[in-house]
Formats: sequence, C-alpha cells, structure tokens
Amino acid sequence: MGEGIRREVLTLSGVNAKKFMLRVDCHTHILPRHMPRWTERFGGGKFIHLEEGSGPTSARMMEGTRFFREVESNCWDVELRKSEYAALKTQVQVVCTIPVMFNYNAPTEHSLEIAQFLNDHIAELVAADPRHYIGLASVPMQDPDAAIRELQRCKELGLVGVQIGSNINGLNLSEARFFPFFETCDQLGMAVMIHPWDMMGKAQMEKYWLPWLVGMPAETARAASSLIFSGVLERLPGLRVMFSHAGGSFLTTLGRFEHGFNCRPDLVAIDNPINPREYLGKFWIDSITHDADLLRYVLALQGSEKICMGSDYPFPLGDLELGTYMLDMGLEDKELENLFCNAAMQWLDLNRASFE
Repeated sequence: MGEGIRREVLTLSGVNAKKFMLRVDCHTHILPRHMPRWTERFGGGKFIHLEEGSGPTSARMMEGTRFFREVESNCWDVELRKSEYAALKTQVQVVCTIPVMFNYNAPTEHSLEIAQFLNDHIAELVAADPRHYIGLASVPMQDPDAAIRELQRCKELGLVGVQIGSNINGLNLSEARFFPFFETCDQLGMAVMIHPWDMMGKAQMEKYWLPWLVGMPAETARAASSLIFSGVLERLPGLRVMFSHAGGSFLTTLGRFEHGFNCRPDLVAIDNPINPREYLGKFWIDSITHDADLLRYVLALQGSEKICMGSDYPFPLGDLELGTYMLDMGLEDKELENLFCNAAMQWLDLNRASFE
C-alpha cells in the first residue's frame, strides 16, 4: 500500500472517521511465512509451499512444482499488517487462511495435518495480540467427522469461527453428509464464513481471469441457495453464516430465485417450502461490492446490521481501502457504525468493548 494512498484515505476519512473509533475487517487472509514442503513430506500431491520471491519482501506460492501466485510480506508479517491497517483507521482483523489451502481433494490425514498447522499458527497470533486479531479455522470438509473434531479443537484454541469453501469437491453444501458439521457449528457457537473456491466451470473460462470475475460470485450464490433451498438455515436458525464478497450474485439475482421458487415449486421448493426472500436479514454478508450503488442495494435488502466491512486483504481484487468510500455515501451514523463494527461483532458473537 503506497504512501500516497494512505494520505488520501486519511484525508477522505475526515470528521466521521473520528466518530467510529472501532473498525473491524471481517475478511482477511494470512499465511505463515515458513511452512513444510507438504508435497515432499507426503510423498506426492500438489500442496502449497512458499519459496523466495522476486524481491526481498515477497514469496512465491508454489503448488507442488507449479507457480501459483506471488505474495508480499503483508501476507504474513503481523506488524506490517497492523501498520497498514492503522493508516486506514482500522484496528481489528479477522484472519483466515487462503482458500487454496483447503486441500479438500487430498487424503483426509494430509489436509487435516495442514489445517492443524494453519490453525495453530492463527491461534498463536490471536493469543499474542487479541485486541487486533480474531481467528477463523479451516477444517477438512471432505471428511465431516474429521472436520467436526478439528472444529472442536479450534474452539478450545480460542478461534471463534471457521472458513469453508462454497462446494466440497463438487458437492453442494446442502448434501446431507454436511449437516452434522453445520449442526456442530451451531451448538459450539462457531461463526461460519463461506468463501468461493474451486469455481465450477473454471477449466472452460480461464481466459480473462473469468474464474475470479464470474465464477466466484456464482460460487457464493451456489452456496447461499443450497443452504436456503435445502432447509439448513431453516433447521438451524441460530447458525451464524456470512457469505463473502457481498453474497456474490445471490442478492443481485434474488428476484430470479424467488420467481423460480414461485413458478416451479416442483423443482425448487422440494426441501424447503419457504420463499428464499424470507431469509433476508437471517445471514450476514461482507461489504466487498467495489461499488457504492451496489452497497446501497444490498443495504436495502439486508440492512446494515447484517453487512460486515470486509476487504479480502491483502489481495488486489479486494477492497484495500477498507470501505473508505462508505464515508462519502451519505449514510446515517448508525449505518456506518454497523458496517464498521457492530455487524461483525454480532456475527462473531463478540463484545466490542473487548477491542476498544
């Protein structure tokens, strides 16, 4: 993040920024700088490890022997992260791993070992600096029993929720095998963040970065509609779920979902007879719209109490100015306060006074 951007953000923040001292970024990613070379450790597979990057502050993410992405030190340097957030008047980061680390297609024992390594790293970070960091776990969802055991362990470690993918090896989250996992999240009071990954149709649309531009919003809509139409959210009304990237394309195509529900209930309403529109305000989304008009639209649907400021930091497709544009939208003070912190505290079931 350049100094010019920092100065501009501080200027734009103006008087309103002083009113809302607590800001929480509900959607950020982190990795430990040093990890085992998992592919070598397990004797095969295509697991992510880090190698030296093109510059002194970067690292190359390698998927086995294939280059995946280059990342900068703000992906792992917790003090640098705090300084970049301080420049943007944001104090608290909710941290979780990068979805490519889910490893749902690997043997359970391998993905579990990686998840435990990552979860221990995040738990140590949170324990060392609980006023600035809140942690979400990752679990081997391809084996729901193992996922539940790791979820229980992470609860004991002090993590307050879990990040899972929008599908599990091509299976929708509505599959009966996953219900006990969601039930356990509800029982333990663990918040759930659903993040798009392994986008459907990826191999057919790799040009123009379409998996990230088209596939990710569709994946999030896939997850939201699966949990609603299957009745998971109806059966577990206390489950606290947040759909990332502003719910993807779910809210923007809700009219189509509702029309399909009404005109072809024989195809849509087979597991849950309740109109999908009735679930507005019963789940959370983050604020990553990249568009003030779209944020106004989802505010009208969801209400500010269910929209958490999020950035997808430190990746360039995220909102790396942390919702600064919200201050120029003419929103009511209470709406801004909800976006900046109250909605996230409710989703995570935390007391904001602990961070002030």
